[in-house]
Amino acid sequence: MNNASTNQEIAGIVNNLIQTLRDGQEGFRLAGAETETPELRHLFNTYSLARAEMAGDLQMLVRELGKEYEADASLTGALHRGWMNLRAALSSKDDHAILVECERGEDSAIGDFRSVLEGEKLPSNVREVVSRQFAFVKAAHDRVRTLRDSHVAA
Repeated sequence: MNNASTNQEIAGIVNNLIQTLRDGQEGFRLAGAETETPELRHLFNTYSLARAEMAGDLQMLVRELGKEYEADASLTGALHRGWMNLRAALSSKDDHAILVECERGEDSAIGDFRSVLEGEKLPSNVREVVSRQFAFVKAAHDRVRTLRDSHVAA
């Protein structure tokens, strides 16, 4: 697993996860900026910062492979995949709607992490980091879902 083409392939997989984390970082940042509920603002900002750290950890792994982080040109629009509907929810400033869209973004992240972990292309050091991050993403998803269920739609 140490040849250049394998490193290129692994870097591509990890770069996609970095983009997933950056989406979450931006989505949670926007959600934190728009909610009027201090507890949610704090939670969203915490998750946004955690996603930035996680992306940085993965970028370091990509550099260890002798590669650099490269966003896939087809994915570089702000808030793609599961986070696309967040902007509409933000305009309403409705916490339930914001939580629904945050959960949708987290569903997408879980799918991305799960598909990477189900593959067999990651070396053990990368798999360990990705597995740990997946556990965090899953816990954040579950927390957002619980909060969504506890907030009545406006």
